[in-house]
Amino acid sequence: MGPHETLLADTGAGNSRSAPVPPSVPPSAGAAVPGTAQAAATAQAAANHAAAAPMEATRFAQLSQRIMAVMNTVIDGKEEQVRLALTVLLAGGHLLLEDVPGVGKTLLAKSLARTVHCTVNRIQFTPDLLPSDITGVSIFNQSTQSFEFRPGAIFANIVIGDEINRASAKTQSALLESMAEHQVSVDGKTYSLAAPFMVIATQNPIEMEGTYPLPEAQRDRFMARISLGYPDTDAELSMLETHQSVNPLDQVESVATAEQVTAMIATVAAIHVAPAVRAYTVALGQATRSSPELLLGASPRALLQLLRAAKATAALSGRGFVLPDDIRALAGPVLAHRLLVERGAASRGATAASVIADLLATVPVPGQADGRAVKDARFQ
Repeated sequence: MGPHETLLADTGAGNSRSAPVPPSVPPSAGAAVPGTAQAAATAQAAANHAAAAPMEATRFAQLSQRIMAVMNTVIDGKEEQVRLALTVLLAGGHLLLEDVPGVGKTLLAKSLARTVHCTVNRIQFTPDLLPSDITGVSIFNQSTQSFEFRPGAIFANIVIGDEINRASAKTQSALLESMAEHQVSVDGKTYSLAAPFMVIATQNPIEMEGTYPLPEAQRDRFMARISLGYPDTDAELSMLETHQSVNPLDQVESVATAEQVTAMIATVAAIHVAPAVRAYTVALGQATRSSPELLLGASPRALLQLLRAAKATAALSGRGFVLPDDIRALAGPVLAHRLLVERGAASRGATAASVIADLLATVPVPGQADGRAVKDARFQ
């Protein structure tokens, strides 16, 4: 593990290892912080959560290319998945990695985390993991005769949740507030999380024994789902040659700071979205809700995250505006894990991905009668 990474491999509450209290974690009024540290912590948090200035376009391109280049030295033959993982980070979202064991889900998560010089915590989800192991707990200090908050593993810039579906629904729910609002509430007090903040969770869709499926509300908080798949022949041969004696993560060095990533996120937020593109996004979402093949369509949160991811894609492509093509390219990764296919349609072989593909072929693209999107001055 790198110098900024800690591990929470729980086999019970007594074995949890919480990260130290970061100076950027401010409690709400009334929380126990020794002496004058409360004012300093609050001021630091305000600085962390203040709106960062957007990064200059050339610098943004340089940093994003360096991050992807470093990650591609670790993950062989998965350039598209690496780009999508970075897209989610820059869009301010959370990532769900779902695939069979051994294809590099955790490796992808850790490689992304190590490219950024920030705090990283890893949580190994198990059936006996407690919510307080994630959020933290207030303990009584005999010397001060007061309760003090000890933060849990969620207090980091990047949190890697391994095999998230092996923990109970009660423990999984401990992530909901932090993922949606970037804060944690414990014993009636609210603690802000440092910026940037991202949860990268992995799960195995095949081995269902001893697992708890993620509820719809929690799946909806993940901006995108990525499946790595097996590497091609050349990538697998390269892996067997280079990964035998050396852990590729040991060669990874940070190429960006947390402050730089925050500025890159601000750059993405400033990308222009034309009314026609917003209307197309809404039309696509409404089509999922009215589709007879779906029991559950895309939520308003899903459409917001689809648009944010499209803005990140535009920025990574060197554009200051979103195209309908960006929406179409991300519809599958952003929407598929949120949709529930009707039982009869599923028995006929329909999947969330296939339904989305059908809807993309039928929902009119702005200015294009044949359903294809191209660059157009009206979208700029």
